[in-house]
Amino acid sequence: MAQEKSLSLVIPAKDEQENIAALITEVFSVMRDYPNFEVVLVDDGSQDQTLDTALRSAQLMGGRLVGIKHTTSVGQSSALATGVHQARGQLIATMDGDGQNDPADLPALLQRASSMNVPNFCIAGYRRNRKDTAWKRFQSRLANRVRNALLHDGVPDTGCGLKLFPRSTFARLPWFDHGHRFIPALVKGQGGDIAVVEVNHRARAAGRSKYTAWNRTWAGILDLLGVLWLLHRTRTPEITKVVESERSVSVARAS
Repeated sequence: MAQEKSLSLVIPAKDEQENIAALITEVFSVMRDYPNFEVVLVDDGSQDQTLDTALRSAQLMGGRLVGIKHTTSVGQSSALATGVHQARGQLIATMDGDGQNDPADLPALLQRASSMNVPNFCIAGYRRNRKDTAWKRFQSRLANRVRNALLHDGVPDTGCGLKLFPRSTFARLPWFDHGHRFIPALVKGQGGDIAVVEVNHRARAAGRSKYTAWNRTWAGILDLLGVLWLLHRTRTPEITKVVESERSVSVARAS
């Protein structure tokens, strides 16, 4: 059996002290037997004890957690990028810090990744039965339909925080604020493959969402136009072969 690749779970979080302990405990319970596993938690300028709470939970579970704190909030996409750059895993999984993603779905994403036969890919979670308000579900369905119609990324739920991709794939992507919502489209634009796995979704136990209808709508429109332009301008070369000439060495004859 081939050796399993190392995995880093990157969790951006802001003011999630009430949710993060249970989430970290669940993560290490599910991934207890996975070799070379770590959590990279990026505290994006929290005003509470999110990072300290996560560290204590990881210590209790005996798991490796790398904690990073931004002085001020720079947004989920920048926090995600910070986490990926600090991660040491060959594979990167992502998850929201509010506890609505279910860590029990991580093995399914890993299993699907093991069947991918290309170097660049993204496994995207699909929250078929979302535990959000009717208004929020309507917004999400509309946004996903518009995005998919324009970008053709084949993902029904790009806003799902559960994703998995090689770290080397992420390094190839252009990155920008709100870029985390377009990872499948960006990966596809680089010639990578996309797969979708249905995942569980849970109601938020505590705290409030950091997104509103207003910031979702305007950011989504501007970013969608930007990604359309970016993909139109992207050219991915296909390398046929790489060759090197051998250096000739002259040998002086003894006189």
